[in-house]
Amino acid sequence: MGRKRRGTETSSFGTPGRVSHDSSRFYSSRLYEDFPREKKVRYEENELPQEYLNRILCKSSEDMSELPDSSVHLMVTSPPYNVGKEYDRDLSFKEYREFLRRVWRETYRVLVPGGRVCINVANLGRKPYIPLHAFIIEDMLDLGFLMRGEIIWDKGASASPSVAWGSWMSATNPTLRDTHEYILVFSKDTFRRANPKGRESTISREEFLEFTKSVWTFPAVSAKRIGHPAPFPEELPYRCIQLYTFKGEVVLDPFMGSGQTAIAALRADRLYVGYEVSREYVELAQERIRRFLLKHRARRLF
Repeated sequence: MGRKRRGTETSSFGTPGRVSHDSSRFYSSRLYEDFPREKKVRYEENELPQEYLNRILCKSSEDMSELPDSSVHLMVTSPPYNVGKEYDRDLSFKEYREFLRRVWRETYRVLVPGGRVCINVANLGRKPYIPLHAFIIEDMLDLGFLMRGEIIWDKGASASPSVAWGSWMSATNPTLRDTHEYILVFSKDTFRRANPKGRESTISREEFLEFTKSVWTFPAVSAKRIGHPAPFPEELPYRCIQLYTFKGEVVLDPFMGSGQTAIAALRADRLYVGYEVSREYVELAQERIRRFLLKHRARRLF
């Protein structure tokens, strides 16, 4: 008769075990008292009106009043960086943070309890360096989001070839070249998502093992090929969608841009809703979605 495996618990020296691990002592320590805590909330899910399903709205996501409370399961986005691209506003950093906070606040409202947020962000500048991801984390925690972790997107060989060395082979002013971006992951109210309707997970074993790593490695995409100055690759929202939603659920992108999140949602048998202030990019995204659907249907025929 085999011995029953004992669980582990947090000790002064940590523990390598992860099966039946009791970490209550760690999470009840004073270290956590200044952070948002999980709430005891009833799961609520309201239906998104049909006229907004699989649609991109040409307006600012600072106001998402078309969407009912608790009607979205995941938000995936990469916000505009306010660095002078054609679609950016010339805001002060304080104004820029306030703009994003309005979008994050609306996101909190429309997410179901336990709904997740994945924000892809790069840091800015060199003189000085602006750790944008740190400011976004601070604002999200202040709004009551629970942070689940951060993923480093290693763009590797596909990172921009531009030289940012500052001073060549000299200690005078060497500067770093960013070959990575962040994907910041949060939850609303609870870490665990209820699934009262018994929806299906579509993630494979291999995907789960790969997507739960804290470093993701895949190439960036060409802005020229996509037709948008700052697209993220479809692989990025696809991974978030597979990891954090069930089949048939609703994915929101408040800065839809070229439509990569919408395409990833359709690829994974999810629904999408998006916001985009540029009519040109709404039309670009819609055309790219149309081409994806035509190709997808043609594949199914053969």
